[in-house]
Amino acid sequence: MADDILATAPVLRFAPSPNGALHLGHAYSALMNERLAAETGGRLILRIEDLDRARCKPRFEAAIVDDLAWLGLRFPAPWRRQSEHRDDYAAALARLDQQGLVYPCFCSRSEAARASAGLRDPDGAPLYPGTCRALTSTEARARLARGEKAAFRLDIGRALAAAPAHLSWVEYGEGAVPSERAAAPAAWGDIVLSGRDLAASYHLAVVVDDALQGVTDVVRGRDLFAATAVHRLLQELLFCPAPRYRHHRLVLDRNGAKLAKSRQSASVAELRESGLNPGEVRTALGFGAGAGGALTVALD
Repeated sequence: MADDILATAPVLRFAPSPNGALHLGHAYSALMNERLAAETGGRLILRIEDLDRARCKPRFEAAIVDDLAWLGLRFPAPWRRQSEHRDDYAAALARLDQQGLVYPCFCSRSEAARASAGLRDPDGAPLYPGTCRALTSTEARARLARGEKAAFRLDIGRALAAAPAHLSWVEYGEGAVPSERAAAPAAWGDIVLSGRDLAASYHLAVVVDDALQGVTDVVRGRDLFAATAVHRLLQELLFCPAPRYRHHRLVLDRNGAKLAKSRQSASVAELRESGLNPGEVRTALGFGAGAGGALTVALD
């Protein structure tokens, strides 16, 4: 499958979540995608990852698109909004369920955290011990029939048994020489594929979207490096092609932490309001001509 995708023209994507303002970390990723698309003669598309309807708002989407345009980034319309394609994710979940790889989980988030015994997944979240995996199908169906809400999880043991013994991906990082990286999805445990609100998880949605949109090169931050193992597993189970990956450096704040909306990191809109121009922002991030002193950023 990897050989097939290598023979196609490159397709890259920038996929923000409209749950806040665009910050410099997002801008760096978008500009890196733009640069690589130009260098390879590829195409860059926009995807809006808005499955979290409680936090994602149309006004944030409009502001993100406006900030990207200010930076010189424009995307062919229409772009894909995940909230408009729930049937695609439901179909993928059903395919995994038909393979006997999915089970309903009735544990609340706090219950799952308490049962984790302090174990953590690669993202630092509590590692689910598989409590509801022990339920019989009769018990699970009865609880669902009573209207109990459930998330749906991947049975990682069965999934690994159904996948190729050797899972890996092609990683370019920010260099030009690719390397093969071994994927170890077992470290993530029984990941959530669909939440109690029936919305697909990030892991499931991104794999489905990349396949349906013909994405050949996934360019994103190093904070998502470990998650690639899960995505490679799901790609194999769903018979999706394997993109090439480039996990780039992160933009850091003055304390050496990665930028995040939850920490109120400076937004591109705020930089615009301060009087900076697009060229100064692009130059500070390493995508402009010459040296600019109006803005200083750190990368790691």
